[in-house]
Amino acid sequence: MSCDDDAVSGAAETLVRTLADHGYVDFTGVPCSLLKGVFRAVEDPSSVGLGGRLSYFPAPREDTAVGVASGLAVAGRKPVVLMQNSGLGYCMNVLTSFNLIYDVHFPMVVSWRGHEGRDAVEHDVIGRELTNFLDVFDLTWTLFDRAKPRASTEEFLEHLNGGRHASVLIVDKEV
Repeated sequence: MSCDDDAVSGAAETLVRTLADHGYVDFTGVPCSLLKGVFRAVEDPSSVGLGGRLSYFPAPREDTAVGVASGLAVAGRKPVVLMQNSGLGYCMNVLTSFNLIYDVHFPMVVSWRGHEGRDAVEHDVIGRELTNFLDVFDLTWTLFDRAKPRASTEEFLEHLNGGRHASVLIVDKEV
């Protein structure tokens, strides 16, 4: 493992630990290579010292993950949805017709595929417009800082305002 791999792995583990420290221990989502360290941590919580504390519910599509998280949130749990930004398109009907109007909010960790044109062409449009897209739907967002993973994750959680707002943590580089 190179030094950069260590930094990536450490940032992902810190992100997951910070969420768990704030009670966010139920994860669902669709894997993305930019979030592979996060998925590794939630799929094997003992690898990051959180054995027995986390639950991971794999989803076949991002809108399914939002549905699972919504059910968990309504049941009083504190879920987290993991997905790539292209999956937000699948989720917008669920988010706008249920979550945003009935105030069922949870954190979403979203990879920024296509950011600055650094990806496959199919990610260019959503990559270019991601933050504008989030702003249109009043989804607050924070850019994850791999150099300050705990601080940027906590800033992101503050935007949730005790679960009264929907918020997105954007991950623009592999963690």
